[in-house]
Amino acid sequence: MSETPVKHESTAAFYGQAVASFAVAMAATAIGIFRLDANAWVRGFLAIAVLYLVTSAFTLAKVIRDRQEAGQIVSRVDQARLEKLLAEHDPFEKL
Repeated sequence: MSETPVKHESTAAFYGQAVASFAVAMAATAIGIFRLDANAWVRGFLAIAVLYLVTSAFTLAKVIRDRQEAGQIVSRVDQARLEKLLAEHDPFEKL
């Protein structure tokens, strides 16, 4: 294979912004649920629903990332097979 694999890394600023954004969103939601004019069991239900939503979002992101990485690996294997076939093929060879 003639290509070197490209590493996709996030910058520290992007990582920090993502963490800060997540923290602000969770804090705002927690404050909103806490200050909601409702019974304690309604606020508890909403808090559990938000936590379930967050864990589902993390799981979905991981599944999508894993599927994308698997597709890249299959693509690399197919490319290597094609390059091997092309390298072994001699168009001037008589049958």
